[in-house]
Amino acid sequence: MRPALRAVMTGCALVATGIVAACARDTTAGSKASAKKTMADSADQIIFGHKSIITDRGLMRAEVLSDTSYFLNDNTLVDMRIVHGVFFSSAGAKDAILTSRYGNYNTRSQLLEARGDVVVNSLDGRKLTTPFLRYDQRTNQISSDSAFVLTQTGGQEVRGIGFVSDPDMNNINIIHTIKVKAGTVRMPGQ
Repeated sequence: MRPALRAVMTGCALVATGIVAACARDTTAGSKASAKKTMADSADQIIFGHKSIITDRGLMRAEVLSDTSYFLNDNTLVDMRIVHGVFFSSAGAKDAILTSRYGNYNTRSQLLEARGDVVVNSLDGRKLTTPFLRYDQRTNQISSDSAFVLTQTGGQEVRGIGFVSDPDMNNINIIHTIKVKAGTVRMPGQ
């Protein structure tokens, strides 16, 4: 092969090698930039159809079911999706039912937090809706610093911001009342 032709072919080979290397670098850089870290990447474990029992000195206080649970921080934090919980009285009877889109349960602080379309229904007909709710296992109380609506049978309704209550909403302390709507009032003897 003549020296001039050899130089041209060597030059073409170097250019082609450079183009292939550049393309390989661009492809690798693009895939790294578009990769996003998800909850599943950080989880110690993932459980579908998870059930947790929350107890206080051997007494069952709540049963929490979730569609998907991500266990984080050495399994001390459970991040849940599609939450359904049942609260129990000190006698073991059902008190109220909770549903929400998301929830967290911290085993160290013994706090359950529900977020997204939170609804608590007592067995005697009261319904509480709020975007956020916290259940403290140590005190057996639900609370929130968010807006809420509490409805009762007979059309009674209370709107407010912030409350502290037992799970069945028999003893509720409202932080700030915005509006009260009285329902049907029945006089004794009628």
